[in-house]
Parts: sequence; structure tokens; C-alpha cells
Amino acid sequence: MFTSVLEKTKEIGIMKAIGAKNSDIMMIFLCNAAMISLVGGMIGILLGTAAVQLILFFISVKMNVPFEFALSLKGTVIATLVSIAVGLIAGLVPAKNASELKPVDALRYE
Repeated sequence: MFTSVLEKTKEIGIMKAIGAKNSDIMMIFLCNAAMISLVGGMIGILLGTAAVQLILFFISVKMNVPFEFALSLKGTVIATLVSIAVGLIAGLVPAKNASELKPVDALRYE
């Protein structure tokens, strides 16, 4: 998120120069952080579920028992919410820094 703020410094300056409030800038970066962490969390859930199901499949073959697909909806929802929360916490400081930039300094930044 720090890199994202640095890359968008000029855009932040333009937005602030035309009247964007600090809360608007902060909300943009928090939404960005939430979306990135949501996508990462979903990829992690998919890969984790695939790995667990593969392990369960090999165990069921080895023990000669029927394979049953096991997925906890509650666990999936909790993992998704934790992923979003971690992303928001990690994005809070960069979003605050971005919202506090002065328009003149942000436009001058190269």
C-alpha cells in the first residue's frame, strides 16, 4: 500500500486540488486495500481447500474408505473476514498518509 500511495502521489495532488476531502482520499485507499486483501484471501482459500482435499483424497485411498468432500462454510467466511481485516489494518497507515498530503507537495512530487 505504501508503494501504491507513492505511485499515485500526483493523482492525490490533483484530487485534492479540485476539492477532494481527506476522508475521500482515505476511503479510496482503504477500499483498494480491502479489495487486494479480498482477492488474496480468496486465492488462499482456494489453494488451501485444494491442498486439504488432495490430502484427504490420498488418506481415503490409503485407508480404503470413501472420499468425502469437506469444506466448512463457517471457516471460509471467517477466513475471508480475517483477510479483509488484515488488509484494512495494513492499509490504514498508508491511507492516512495519503490523505494528509498537501496538494502542492503532491503535485511537485516526482
